[in-house]
Amino acid sequence: MSLKSTIESEIKQAMLNKDKDRLRALRAIKSQILLAETEKGGGGELSEDTEMKLLTKAAKQRKDSIEVFEKQGRDDLAATEKSELAVIESFLPKQLTEEEVEVEVKKVIEEVGASGPQDMGKVMGAATKKLAGKADGKMISTLAKKLLS
Repeated sequence: MSLKSTIESEIKQAMLNKDKDRLRALRAIKSQILLAETEKGGGGELSEDTEMKLLTKAAKQRKDSIEVFEKQGRDDLAATEKSELAVIESFLPKQLTEEEVEVEVKKVIEEVGASGPQDMGKVMGAATKKLAGKADGKMISTLAKKLLS
């Protein structure tokens, strides 16, 4: 079952349960899917990879918003974003721990033959592709810098 049809059935269930927070998050995801499908050159149905990128982007936006709202003391808005983030994360694959990401980055460094900080681009390109949707880009970057220096 595609992400779009899963989201649509979840929207119906959230409406029946009168779960406004979940419904808002699901509608936001559906909106992003529809926009991606109708984008120039989109070609209708989205691949699973594209769907994961959309969800990852949506989760990152929510995390950034939470950070900003908490700095500004807007706990009400931060709580809304947190509830949406929880819904989005339920559709993403399980996130890897820092230790698991470090092991994967070490493997990537060996695969590309990186020897120092000058090879950061090679490592990041391969690592972000390999860990797409499973780990945060900031974490991958931090670990790659640490391991290459």
